[in-house]
Amino acid sequence: MRLRLFWQLSLTSFALLLAVLLAGDLYTARLLRSDYLRAGFERLEALARMAESRPPQLSAAGDSPELHAWVSWMAASGARITIIAADGRVLADSAEDPRRMENHAGRPEIREAFASGEGRAVRHSATINRNLVYFAVRHQAAGQPPVVLRFALPLQNLDEALAHLRTRLWAASLVILLVAGGVSLLISRSLAARVKRLEAFSRRVAEGDFRPMAVDRPGDELGELTRALNETAAHLDDTIRSLTDERNRSAAILRSMVEGVAVISAEERMVFCNTAFSQVLGVDASSCAGRRPVEVIRQPELLDAIGRVLRAGQTVQTEVTVGTVRPRTFGATAAPIAGLEGEAERSRRAGVVLVLHDISELRRLERVRRDFVANVSHEFKTPLTAIQGFAETLLAGALNDLENRQHFLEIIRDHARRLARLTDDLLELSRIEAGKMELELRAVSAAEIIAPCIETARLKATAKQLSLDVDCPVDLPAARGDAGQLKQVLQNLLDNAVQYTLPGGRIIVRARADAGNLVITVLDTGIGVPQAEQERIFERFYRVDAARSRDVGGTGLGLAIAKHIVEAHGGRIWVESAVGKGSDFHFRVPLL
Repeated sequence: MRLRLFWQLSLTSFALLLAVLLAGDLYTARLLRSDYLRAGFERLEALARMAESRPPQLSAAGDSPELHAWVSWMAASGARITIIAADGRVLADSAEDPRRMENHAGRPEIREAFASGEGRAVRHSATINRNLVYFAVRHQAAGQPPVVLRFALPLQNLDEALAHLRTRLWAASLVILLVAGGVSLLISRSLAARVKRLEAFSRRVAEGDFRPMAVDRPGDELGELTRALNETAAHLDDTIRSLTDERNRSAAILRSMVEGVAVISAEERMVFCNTAFSQVLGVDASSCAGRRPVEVIRQPELLDAIGRVLRAGQTVQTEVTVGTVRPRTFGATAAPIAGLEGEAERSRRAGVVLVLHDISELRRLERVRRDFVANVSHEFKTPLTAIQGFAETLLAGALNDLENRQHFLEIIRDHARRLARLTDDLLELSRIEAGKMELELRAVSAAEIIAPCIETARLKATAKQLSLDVDCPVDLPAARGDAGQLKQVLQNLLDNAVQYTLPGGRIIVRARADAGNLVITVLDTGIGVPQAEQERIFERFYRVDAARSRDVGGTGLGLAIAKHIVEAHGGRIWVESAVGKGSDFHFRVPLL
């Protein structure tokens, strides 16, 4: 279990203080003992000099009243006096009977004195059972063997003084320890509390709360640390805000892109896909993340492109078609993206960014261009071939054939008229697409548009035994448009309805106002238009039934011209149809 910072600081301070006090006690005891011993030796040296100035009178027997008197005189100083012969025998002693004392030849101070003249020692005396300080000097009278004069002082006073001093020292140390310990506890508690606040601040920053922390003491290190953490938090706040704004902008851009964008990791997992990508593939964007591409993408071309990029690390471009009823073509670009693990990993680890560009309109325009060239060539080739053939037949002698000459000339005339109509329609379509069509906009009523077209179409409808009805309320508001151009649109729709409705069928022209627009609808019970063809019937030369269209004299440009006219009015034209049940062609223009 980890100790809290408060207890760590407190116990550390207490241990350091206790160690200092113990060291001080030991040092003081040693210092006092050293001073006491030095003073004792100095006193004993003084006694030794005094003894040498008045040496003892030694006799051959060693034990004499003069010697005892000298020893008693010297012992009056408070020191213990001992005289030892060269053989270690004690001749006299101020504290004990020398006859009962053991031989002192082995005493260290005695050996040192006989060897060098002086000897010192601090040891326990077995004779009097005390610790003593010994000082011995060698003395040799004239004509007599050398002896050692030993002086000793007890250490009892030193031990008592030292014990008294240490008692007072420990009492003072205890007071210091309590005071210093209390101060240390207060300081440790304050430091621990400040560190705890810094810890709480760090956790708050980690959770996203970057509010600054108040600086308690600006001058110390923790205050500087608090200021540095506040600056770091402010910098992190700015950085995170910047990154968040950049991420939001990038996400908003990617989400709003019309191109489909998806990111696949090196582990072949979907990392991101925008709304356009999910709409193209018909999946939920929120459920794509973390899934494998094969679970989301059903197009083999895209899966193959992703695999090639992951294997080779090169950009791959391909095309893919999505949908069956209304297929859409997309240009797919799969490019490698460097990994984010670092420079060392960048060359090895890579993901794939897949971008889908909708090129359906481009492919449609390319197809229209190709079809236009082919159709124009074909449309011109058929009447030209007929005219050329019948003209060569006439030149070859058919002019004299009264029975067939008239028929051949009529065929040439019909094909020439067809060429003229085709040329006129092409010129008009070209003029419209070039923006040279001039509209005379004014208030136009629905009846003004419908009535003349009905009169023209009624003759053809009657000839095919078709019923032609009109549903046009008299209170419809007027539209804003060019009456002549709108009549051309409606006439074209009526001609198509008559041409593609079988005898006995019915045609209805209906007008209504809807959401600020005048909507005119031509309903028929004709052959109908397949669902897949309904988007293309407004293209130039496009026919659902090409052979029948030529038989009835159509050029294939009428609906294309009608579409351009309606769109020039700011309107729209469309069809709703089912094969075998008829068609409903609608066009709308804004009301006045």
